[in-house]
Amino acid sequence: MLWQLLTAVPSKVDPTLVTPGVWGFVITAAIMVVVILLILDMVRRMRRVNYRAEVRQRLEDEASGEADKPESNG
Repeated sequence: MLWQLLTAVPSKVDPTLVTPGVWGFVITAAIMVVVILLILDMVRRMRRVNYRAEVRQRLEDEASGEADKPESNG
């Protein structure tokens, strides 16, 4: 019954003209900018973590390399 009443009401709004408007565009653009900035920040942090891991591995390799060498008491 309710469905018949809702569908029977003629709509004066043209469905092809209904758009999100300026606010919809602004909010979508703002979300895109925030996502891009978050991605850039994540990439920067991942590079930093990888670089620190490389440096830590080099230091460990150097430390283990020095420990394996026999000591020479001159």
